[in-house]
Amino acid sequence: MKRSLALAVTLASGFVLSAAAQTPAAPAAPAGPAKIAVIAFQAAVGQTNEFQRNFADLQKKYDPKRQTLKTLSDEIDNLTKQLQAQGDKLSEGERASRAKTIDDKKKQLQRQGEDAQNDFQGEMQEMYNGVASKVYDVLSTYAQAQGYTLVLDVSQQQNPVLFANESTNITKAILDAYNVKSGVPAPPPSAQQTAPPAAPKPAPKAPASK
Repeated sequence: MKRSLALAVTLASGFVLSAAAQTPAAPAAPAGPAKIAVIAFQAAVGQTNEFQRNFADLQKKYDPKRQTLKTLSDEIDNLTKQLQAQGDKLSEGERASRAKTIDDKKKQLQRQGEDAQNDFQGEMQEMYNGVASKVYDVLSTYAQAQGYTLVLDVSQQQNPVLFANESTNITKAILDAYNVKSGVPAPPPSAQQTAPPAAPKPAPKAPASK
């Protein structure tokens, strides 16, 4: 592999939070206007100190495997160059033998690369889900404390939010609250370079053309 395995995390569609409320015994007064907030939930999870630390540790865990795959890839390149340079000087049987060796190593590289990527993504998804569930708990507590009746996740590719004022974006508030609660310090800059990108700001979206 020439690049480290890519971070690929996805959430199920439509992440919506309704504030919990107890049903009163007596008729309640008419409810006030809905208070709605938006959050880039996936980005918030990816930017937590805990996730960035764990993701950096996971990359280190797979570094030996990446080096092994790179060594095998370099070996294939060298064997291919040798065959191209010496092909006309070799017997037909020797050329066929070397070509088969190269082909076998290519298949080995592909198989080991796919296995490593699947293992990495599986561990990363499990790690992400663990942090996401705890971030959700912080989100739920924060939303109820602030009186929000609805929280929409704008990080979904298909989401119903066409426009949201920046003042309704609680992504940073949730991120900061979670970092304080988790007690995990911010990773060093070198580790942050491989972390997910910053949380996007809600922006107007043009309605889909019919």
